[in-house]
Amino acid sequence: MSRSQSSSWTTSLLAPTPLAIAITLIIAVVTPLFLHFIIYRSTSTTSLPSFLLLGPSNAGKTSLLTLFERGIPATTHTSQHPLIVEVSLPVTTGAASSKYRSSNDPTSQVHKRFLLIDTPGHGKLRHYALDNLIKPQYLKGIIFVVDAANISPGSSGLKEAAEFLHDVLLTLQKRATTLKTSRTLSEVPVLIAANKLDLFTALPAALVSNVLEREITNVRLSRSKGLLDSGIAMNDGDSGDDKDWLGDGGEGSFKFSQLEEANVTVTVEGGHVVGDGANVTRWWDWIGSIL
Repeated sequence: MSRSQSSSWTTSLLAPTPLAIAITLIIAVVTPLFLHFIIYRSTSTTSLPSFLLLGPSNAGKTSLLTLFERGIPATTHTSQHPLIVEVSLPVTTGAASSKYRSSNDPTSQVHKRFLLIDTPGHGKLRHYALDNLIKPQYLKGIIFVVDAANISPGSSGLKEAAEFLHDVLLTLQKRATTLKTSRTLSEVPVLIAANKLDLFTALPAALVSNVLEREITNVRLSRSKGLLDSGIAMNDGDSGDDKDWLGDGGEGSFKFSQLEEANVTVTVEGGHVVGDGANVTRWWDWIGSIL
């Protein structure tokens, strides 16, 4: 092709002809779509975020897991090993990260998926739960399930739940202290799922929060006295940076709000997995607000 012919083609493309206008429009429409596809494919989540299911035995953790996974709760037995399933938010619940995405965006469904990790609630098997807290993999939040019908003041159920929750929160607090100067430190929200609210003897969510805070105060005092009786002072220099006192110092009452300094936010919401129709909407909404 001669130079004059090449120049003629260039002039034709740049001239305001129908062909040049059509090509320009195609480029203007296709380029943003192509870039959108490439960027979202390259930044899509390669590893799903995870939520950790914790709580005492018979609180309803595994029933909740099967409800989230299958849409109906299954008959369960006491868990002996961790169980991991992939779950998606229901169509009625949106993910916070998809707030500004189009409903037609193919990545919207990806951001509604997560892993739910059920851990045994028996006292001798709780190391599974604590290991996941110490070395979290893409951990987005913790769901601590309690039987709201079995934590009345002074009951053994309340004591067991409070002791377990105390250890979980203390582990998160220590983790925050250890990683205080690290960029990897992020907020770890905790949902206390007050289950079995359909039962007549169940405490409402607000009261569940109050009785747990009071019982954790007792656990905190009991643990500190045990350390003192064993000759280990709370401010012993050998303890390093670890903080063995949950929440604020002193001997006042414990409040969940004291953990906000350690980037741990605690929310209490009620619901029920089985009974006259499951009601777990508030729990779904909490998960959606984090994804």
